[in-house]
Amino acid sequence: MPTSLAGVLPVFQTPYHDDESIDFETLHREIDWLFDRGADGIVMAMVSETLRLSTDERESLAEHACRFGLPRGSVVISVGAESSHTAERFARHAADAGATALMAIPPVSVAVGESEQLRYFERLLRAVSIPLIVQDASGYVGRPMSIALQARMWREFHPRVLFKPEAVPIGQRLSELRDATNGEAAVFEGSGGIALVDSFRRGVVGTMPGADLIDALVALWHALKAGDDQRAYEISLPLSALVALQTGLDGFLAVEKYLLHKQGLFRNTLIRGPVAFQLDEETRREVDRLFAKLSAAVGSV
Repeated sequence: MPTSLAGVLPVFQTPYHDDESIDFETLHREIDWLFDRGADGIVMAMVSETLRLSTDERESLAEHACRFGLPRGSVVISVGAESSHTAERFARHAADAGATALMAIPPVSVAVGESEQLRYFERLLRAVSIPLIVQDASGYVGRPMSIALQARMWREFHPRVLFKPEAVPIGQRLSELRDATNGEAAVFEGSGGIALVDSFRRGVVGTMPGADLIDALVALWHALKAGDDQRAYEISLPLSALVALQTGLDGFLAVEKYLLHKQGLFRNTLIRGPVAFQLDEETRREVDRLFAKLSAAVGSV
């Protein structure tokens, strides 16, 4: 397993032109910006709007992410799909494009038993030789995966299996997964950074937040690694308040694209609809206030 699969690996947002086609020029600028600010890698995942892209678009986006990102760090490509057949197609394509690792959520449109979930992930692991991050995205979509199932996958396929658990309660389930794998499984925090301090103390190897708060997440990660609790909490408190405003997947999409536009990276804030969250004016003003407080905290010595 590549040692680079650790640290701060932000999930990039997918920028669009006004006609909702993918804006690859802005994507390139976003990925360079993330690495310039200390990202250890990049991830194509839920807030990249993978579930709202066509198959051709997903594969094109994966190719561009690998092309733009691999010279500078690791690239993780999400390949989860509603059928094992399509997920395997995405997995093979990502591996051929040069991805450092895959990530996959289980199917979300049907409630399947553990034996079916196991076969789904086993198929991906046998299709390619690169690592697979098992993502329990049930904080946003789908249903929680059992700790027993995740531990079984780790026992059968480690060290190629890593985890991004997002089922609630996050902290307790993270500890259960850690203990069920003898503290050896590599686990990423995936709650936008709101649970990073607690998750770090429970043994995560890194975080996969959104792209918009990269400065704060890199600074927070470094403070945690250095054992600087005061600095960590100075950053974590306004960060957590800002992330708490983001309700569900569409909440993350709206706020993150707004802040990327505010910071001069994105030409617009387009999200493919239909959407379940609207950034109204009062919420936008609170985002601005909290972002200013967070920026001040990150800039302080």
